[in-house]
Amino acid sequence: MLVSLPVTRHQEETRAAYDGVVELYASLFADRLETQPFARAMLGTFAELVRGTGNPRAADVGCGPGHLTAMLHDLGLDAFGLDLSPAMVDHARRAHPALRFAEARMEALPIEDRALGGVLAHYSMIHTPPEELPALLAEQARVLAPGGLLLVSFFGTDGPAPIRFDHKVAPAYSWPADRFADLLAGAGFSTFARLLHDPASERGFLDTHLMARLS
Repeated sequence: MLVSLPVTRHQEETRAAYDGVVELYASLFADRLETQPFARAMLGTFAELVRGTGNPRAADVGCGPGHLTAMLHDLGLDAFGLDLSPAMVDHARRAHPALRFAEARMEALPIEDRALGGVLAHYSMIHTPPEELPALLAEQARVLAPGGLLLVSFFGTDGPAPIRFDHKVAPAYSWPADRFADLLAGAGFSTFARLLHDPASERGFLDTHLMARLS
């Protein structure tokens, strides 16, 4: 069921922060996957598995400038992008006029129940406070058909708990992979693939990718 939720303070601050760095962000990340073979491999596998569900509709939630939405489209998915930042959505529409983009929050997606074969969340959940993450994951589960796929990427840590840190755009959290997988299980997902690799920053956080299937 579609829901309408009030915008929280951290969402307002995150939206304003990303609105202010659109062109710089797009220039830094538009071609970044060309130097990230592990992330490309996970995205390719995700697209192949979503196609295999028979439902190629996929949402790129937190799509930013839309470069990964376009990649999913090129990989054979009926992909569209959603983002909290209206400036990012405007940029994505200009950069990829053949694709669909809309302003939306991951906590209240404008998508019908069980409508999608896949959801991509590429470093887009990192700004969500830990206590709000279970509800956000439940919303991703709501829009996925049974057997649908979720690929979530984030900054990983070896510690026992999530760590708040000063991301270059807005405050963010790194997560132990096992703890995040537990949250996915609580939302009805079964994590069946994980990839942790080279530190993503000078802080030593690992690039972490979890792929899960909705039960």
